[in-house]
Amino acid sequence: MLCWLILPMWKNTTTGDDLSETTLLIDAHCVMCNGLAGFLNKRLKKGSSLTILGLQSEEGQALVSTFPTRLQAVDSLYVVRKGRTYIRSAGAIRLLLEMRWYYAMFFPIAWLVPLPLRDGVYWMVSKVRHRFGRTDD
Repeated sequence: MLCWLILPMWKNTTTGDDLSETTLLIDAHCVMCNGLAGFLNKRLKKGSSLTILGLQSEEGQALVSTFPTRLQAVDSLYVVRKGRTYIRSAGAIRLLLEMRWYYAMFFPIAWLVPLPLRDGVYWMVSKVRHRFGRTDD
């Protein structure tokens, strides 16, 4: 019964078909965002091609300028995977695919949480994230 959950992960990791580049764009001045980047770097799976860029960097701004207009003004993290752009909780969930198997197994389960609830929690955290501090790089 759970075979449909496990098969996509097993297939991708054994054939290497899913090892395409993934880029994460974060607010480089946010302590919480930088903590997320450190957390991810320690838990990436072997062969992961995750690139983490700051939104304020030249590369980050160049990438954001290629997004559709409705996505360019969003104050969120961006995940670009296989040429598609994901924001807010959808982007965060996609990051699970770049992590070791014991994190990646939560990918299908995370989609069971309704989008308004996921994005509502994401919005609340994003509004208080600068209370944890800012870096002025």
